[in-house]
Amino acid sequence: MESMNAIRSEIKDHLLSSGYTLTSFGHLSGMNRGSLSAILHGSPPKPIAIRQLDIITETLGYPEGWFYHLYLDECFAGGKVSRRRLEPYLLRCAELGKRDCIDAAISRLLETAKPLALLFEIGEKLYHQGKIKESALFYEAVAEMEKDSHSERLAISHYRLFMAHQGPDAEQNWRAVIRFEPFRRRLPENYQLDAILKLANVCFTLHKWREVEKYADELRALAQAVYREQLQRKVREREPQVLGTERHLVVYYGQGYLLKTIALQKQELYDKAKKYVTGYADLSWFEDLNEIGWMEVKKFRLWAQANAYTLEMLTGNISILPEYCSFLLEHPGEILPGMLTIIESANKYGFYADDIIEQIFQVIYDFNEQDPIEVDRHFSLRYELAVYQFRKNQYAEGISSTLFALRLALILNNDWDVIQCITLFEAYRAYASEQHKSEYQYMMEELRNKEKNNPFSTRRFRIV
Repeated sequence: MESMNAIRSEIKDHLLSSGYTLTSFGHLSGMNRGSLSAILHGSPPKPIAIRQLDIITETLGYPEGWFYHLYLDECFAGGKVSRRRLEPYLLRCAELGKRDCIDAAISRLLETAKPLALLFEIGEKLYHQGKIKESALFYEAVAEMEKDSHSERLAISHYRLFMAHQGPDAEQNWRAVIRFEPFRRRLPENYQLDAILKLANVCFTLHKWREVEKYADELRALAQAVYREQLQRKVREREPQVLGTERHLVVYYGQGYLLKTIALQKQELYDKAKKYVTGYADLSWFEDLNEIGWMEVKKFRLWAQANAYTLEMLTGNISILPEYCSFLLEHPGEILPGMLTIIESANKYGFYADDIIEQIFQVIYDFNEQDPIEVDRHFSLRYELAVYQFRKNQYAEGISSTLFALRLALILNNDWDVIQCITLFEAYRAYASEQHKSEYQYMMEELRNKEKNNPFSTRRFRIV
């Protein structure tokens, strides 16, 4: 009881120092005087709802969450957990970033019986409200304390943590993949489809092509199995099952083929890659396609066209270049990967395509530096462009493109990309202007500082 009175004593002291009576404060805050009296002077005192505490705080003119460090005892009064008070309290703490309060609450909760269900449910509420980072604290507690390694709750918690830790940092993303990967097949089927697709996409940004290929195979097999099950269920019950996935089932089926194509292409297994393009070129046979499903089918048809051109270019069929250029200009969404294909092919087979490159390059849009796939594509484009420009003895332009690529490599925190840019710059350092050297030096200092501030870094190189 004494601990419960701490928050009341604090509130009463603030009311007194501000010159409020219960009546005047009730009028100003909109709270009933009787309720205030029961909260502050009742015997036993009436519990304080988190909404009431927020009103009191706001009326007193203090920042949100001012009294939160004292509220926890309200949630554990009499040695019992009051879910009615604890849940809204934790949700508000997450909204306000009160990490210390959340840690204290989790610590107290873990001393009670069956705490994981509540922690998981709060994590789920925050996650579905779009508060991904805030939810991670609760999933971490579940992941650490769950004893059943095959628990569905544990697998979903690891999946949510995998999602929460995604960003432009390559090292962080790879650690998230390694941590989550063993739990992917313990998820419910609908979660598995989304999880495997996301694993493949993360590995795509990391250039882990064999892993992309592995997840593409898994995704294709699972999507085919779910599709067969859907058809059988439709025969039995005359209606398809509601899957509860983020995307239409056709997306997972098509992505299984698309990602396989790209993974093989990146390993220069072009003939094998061509065989998989047909797997997503025409998915109109897919049953139960709604409006969204048909839109996805059209996207896959377009991507199949684009990748067919890509594979022809990369195998040296330069004769299709004018046709490919027209295709890209008709489909602006394909310009970025298409531009990369053209310049990569030019470097690979030693030809020049200045007019086409200049024409298409002007259409390339700005990109979101928080989207790893976009950043990675722009990195590859700028790096290949630098190589192309050096081939043409356009040294100033090549140095500028190299530095642009290096900045993107630092955003991605990808060791190999950084090394490529450094070695390319050093090979042509003699042609760098003083401004170029200054910009390069600044980025090297930034890299050194990052190394110094991360003594446990797993980088395989050091800048001296």
